[in-house]
Amino acid sequence: MTARHRFSGRCALFLLLSVSSAMAGAAHAETLQGALAKAYRSNPTLTGARAGQRATDENVPIQKASGRPALDATGSYSESILKPTISFTSPQRTLNANAQLSVPLYTGGSVRNGIKAAKTRVAAGQADLRATEASVFSQVVAAYMDVIRNGAVVALNQANVRALEVNLQATSDRFEVGDVTRTDVAQSESRLALARSDLQGAEANLITARENYIALVGEAPDNLEPPPPLPGLPATPDSAVQVALKDNPDISAAKKLREAQQFDVRAAKGTVLPTVSAFTQAGYTNYLDTLTSSATGSQINKQASAGVQLNIPFYQGGRPAAQVRRSQALESQAMEKEIEVERNVIAQTRSAYASWQASLESIQSNQKAVDAANLSLEGVRAENSVGSRTILDILNAEQEAVNAKVQLVTARRNAYVAGFSLLAAMGHAEADDLNLDAGTLYDPVVNYDRVKGKWFDWDFDPAPKLQSTRTVDSPAQNANVDPALAQP
Repeated sequence: MTARHRFSGRCALFLLLSVSSAMAGAAHAETLQGALAKAYRSNPTLTGARAGQRATDENVPIQKASGRPALDATGSYSESILKPTISFTSPQRTLNANAQLSVPLYTGGSVRNGIKAAKTRVAAGQADLRATEASVFSQVVAAYMDVIRNGAVVALNQANVRALEVNLQATSDRFEVGDVTRTDVAQSESRLALARSDLQGAEANLITARENYIALVGEAPDNLEPPPPLPGLPATPDSAVQVALKDNPDISAAKKLREAQQFDVRAAKGTVLPTVSAFTQAGYTNYLDTLTSSATGSQINKQASAGVQLNIPFYQGGRPAAQVRRSQALESQAMEKEIEVERNVIAQTRSAYASWQASLESIQSNQKAVDAANLSLEGVRAENSVGSRTILDILNAEQEAVNAKVQLVTARRNAYVAGFSLLAAMGHAEADDLNLDAGTLYDPVVNYDRVKGKWFDWDFDPAPKLQSTRTVDSPAQNANVDPALAQP
């Protein structure tokens, strides 16, 4: 058997093994929806944002407390160590108790507008929580696709290395029989060394992608399935922008923050207006039979009173005006911020749409390039068998085929990530939109409704518990891949 026939036989065996590996089914596979559900339940960015929103909810009962009655009580006991020399009626010891109830009747609108501002910021925080969900999901989708893409790139490079090893052996065999020159062998050795270097880089990128996946999802990626088609993608960039202007959570949050600043201005203006409050107070003093007096009952003193208090601020050193001006400046800042956010969302939406469309076209172009490169490689090998092509021609054709396949899997990754980023910019990449199999979804309104009317001073929540999962025990990732991934 000649070296040329041995080379053809090894290539046929390699192709047979690749086909057999591709036909072997996997015992378990992870889906994109499953990965998103895991991140939804245990990603620390999301669970931390939910805790932050619960803290924002508490600003409403805090503001309401300023308009509610306040009850204070004080008590004291005193023992006279040295009685005054000129006092004949000073008691030896005294027991005092006082209580006061104050009810604000009118606060110039400060409390009312403070409550409205707090409620509006709760709505803004809920919109921010939606934006955080979309951001985390976008990162998970990118990480998921990175693992798939980098796994395919590793498999392609591994297949290329194996093919070049076969090619080098065949070239060496042909050199031994004088069919090729030493230059052909050196070219094969050089290309194999470069292929191994590319493989090492691809393996490092795959390990990085898998570790990033663990950081986002909390578990190692296990035989990731191809992602499902993305629903609800727009037909034109203008239609995408119209949806984004209506549904994007960043825009909603910016609008609510601007409204909250308006209430802050009104609350600040209320500090120059009169305030009215009702009060009642009572006092009890017992001299514990140490008061020098012959009057009956003089050892105990009781008092009680009730009334209405009017406070008219005539001059406060310019503080109210400064507070109003500051709130007005912050309102102006919030107005400009709303326009800034709107501009950014429009730009992000149009950019994501353009990237998505370009990636779709790139997929078609790269698919044609892969088909052409495969056909070219077959032709070059056939022509080499009759002596009209050199070993270098085969090496170049193989490298072009590998490069085309890498570009194809990269284009597929980019198209999916860009499409999901477009949905996120439109405000349609949140848990409610993705039909996650994550049980009952987190609803921030539930906690707000729970706390907004609380008034008891000792109504504490239980000590917080960790919601996210740690990854310290997860094993270090490797670059092992299924050889079937070499078929993009």
